[in-house]
Parts: sequence; C-alpha cells; structure tokens
Amino acid sequence: MVTSRRSVADAATLTGWFKSSYSGGDQGECLEVARGHAAVPVRDSKAVDGPALAFSLQGWNRFVTALKRGDLSA
Repeated sequence: MVTSRRSVADAATLTGWFKSSYSGGDQGECLEVARGHAAVPVRDSKAVDGPALAFSLQGWNRFVTALKRGDLSA
C-alpha cells in the first residue's frame, strides 16, 4: 500500500511491474514501474523487495515528458 509519504516499504506487495523497452537488458541499471495503481510506483529492478517511490500521475507524466524532450540534465 502507498503511504502518505509517497513510498511503499515493500515493493513486492504491488503487482503490475514492468521495465521499459529502452532498458539495456542485463546492465542492472533499470527502473520498473507498476501499472494499475492510483499513484505510479517506481522501484529499482535489482531490489524487488525493497522500497518504491510513488508519484502522482500528473507528476510522473511531467517527468517522462521532460525526459523525452531532454529538459533534464545529468
């Protein structure tokens, strides 16, 4: 369950996880996102039982749009 702090203590309790088709395979630097929840949970693919952050749908959409446009610098 997503807490008011926008996190999930054990991401394995959620369903619907998937990796982006852009993830590089087995390099171990992938994030996973879960579908079908009121918030958008995001976790490290190497830590499936670890915590996940939960973003509002609007916040997640803004983040993804900014990435696609190249608005975020490393």
